[in-house]
Amino acid sequence: MKNGILITMILLLGVVIAACGGSKGDKQQASTSETKQAIKVTSAGEIATLDSALYSDTFSSDAIGQISEGLYRVNPDNEAELGIAKAEPTVSADKKVYTFQLRDDAKWSNGDPVTAADFVYAFQKVVNPKTASPSSNQLDVIKNANLIRNEKAEPSTLGVKAINDKTLEITLENPIPYLPKLLTGTPFLPQNEKFVTSTGSKYGTSADTVLSNGPFLLKDWSGIGTSWTYIKNKDYWDAKNVKLNKVSTQVAKDTGAGVNLYETRDVQYTALTDEFVQKYKNDKAYHSDSKSLIGYLGFNEDRVSTGNVHLRKALSMAFDKEAYTNTILGDGSKPLNGYIPADFAKDPANNKDFRAENGDLVTFDPDKAKSEWATAKKELGVDKLTLEILSSDTEVSKKTVEFLQSEIQKNLPGLTIKLKSVPLKNRLALTTAGDYDIFYGTWSPDYSDPINFLEVYQSDGGLNFSKYKSKTYDVGLNAVKSTYATEPEKRWDEMLTLEKQLIQTDAVIAPFYQGATAYLLDPNVKGVQIYPFGRNISYRLAYVDK
Repeated sequence: MKNGILITMILLLGVVIAACGGSKGDKQQASTSETKQAIKVTSAGEIATLDSALYSDTFSSDAIGQISEGLYRVNPDNEAELGIAKAEPTVSADKKVYTFQLRDDAKWSNGDPVTAADFVYAFQKVVNPKTASPSSNQLDVIKNANLIRNEKAEPSTLGVKAINDKTLEITLENPIPYLPKLLTGTPFLPQNEKFVTSTGSKYGTSADTVLSNGPFLLKDWSGIGTSWTYIKNKDYWDAKNVKLNKVSTQVAKDTGAGVNLYETRDVQYTALTDEFVQKYKNDKAYHSDSKSLIGYLGFNEDRVSTGNVHLRKALSMAFDKEAYTNTILGDGSKPLNGYIPADFAKDPANNKDFRAENGDLVTFDPDKAKSEWATAKKELGVDKLTLEILSSDTEVSKKTVEFLQSEIQKNLPGLTIKLKSVPLKNRLALTTAGDYDIFYGTWSPDYSDPINFLEVYQSDGGLNFSKYKSKTYDVGLNAVKSTYATEPEKRWDEMLTLEKQLIQTDAVIAPFYQGATAYLLDPNVKGVQIYPFGRNISYRLAYVDK
């Protein structure tokens, strides 16, 4: 009997030991699985802010988009799909009032529920003149937004209302056909008023001063760092479909540095430019996707020199766009001779592409450039002139302005071009303050309608760094937004006219290329979303396959 008891005890002990061993193995397996679903990536620029009301650059928008979600989000087909809204809204008979029901399981990273009041607060913040949001004009579609941002009405009168915690009502100025796409944009993301108020002016200046309601949490960013980490947000309503547990991001302004990190397997994703495209274009890790992003020169019309339209026209025609895209970029980007990019919007009457229908508005033409330069010198009363081009300090930006400097000085004798390259945050601050002659920048729309490009240059537009003012342009733009809102062909024709005025007649900016995204992505990493407009990239659906 004693032997039987002993054997039984030994067997039981073996079960316990086996169970303990199995538990340890399970933990190790879980740990391995968690490690597996982690990637390292590069970004070509730093985060400037995490405040969705204050951003004005794509890198900040990218970061905000990883940690935040609005009523709609962008699906793999680049279409708007439901996000925090749990169902399509009910719409009034006049198509001006939209009523959304929010998800019951949508939470902020501090545990607070996402409520209709969070959207009301965020939208009012964007249009409030005290905020000075660069994106405020994007909300002009909402009732009273334009009046509010021009200090003719109070923010509380904005056409957005919290009926209750989970019911949001949005009233538009006029019916618009693209509202879901518009609402995926960064300016339309919610903010937790209590948290934002408690952090004050520090909100969005570091990882600790922002809340998340999206797929990831942001960690390890102090506000000036060149690296940060995205951690899976387990409280995200759709967390079950977020596979990655960790995305480590390192800024690589120099493409070569990013490529070196990829080759040494320190990152699984990095962007490519110029000679690296040629080197890797046959590699299975190489990809090239077209974008609606444009590269352009902006002119400060508040200055005597660049306020002269003939000088602006001369500068616009004085550099070889094809040589630039072939030698400096080489990533699939193409020369652009207008403001609205190709394959972006189509005529509702005949389905013709906007760019093809409006034709070439500004081309490389050194002879015409010299003629305009001669007229400008006469009107300005000078024989020689020195101007400065401002840019960010990324490798591509530096190469771009060096190319432009060489071309312009060659084709416009007597014009000297100086260069000033600074970190993106500083470049944005200088352009916002009007402290520049010319700047090189890029612009990517938030949704696929030409109005998103054109509204930038209305007289009171928050991103109108050129300080362009034209009553004719403003009247036409308002007609597009209101009078022709339900007359698609008249609306389209007016947008064609507005682009010609902006680029061909007034030479407000000098667009010169339509971008593409060339990059290396580890073949084992799947589901990374590369956007053709708006933000650059999303890791929400990304995962490691093996």
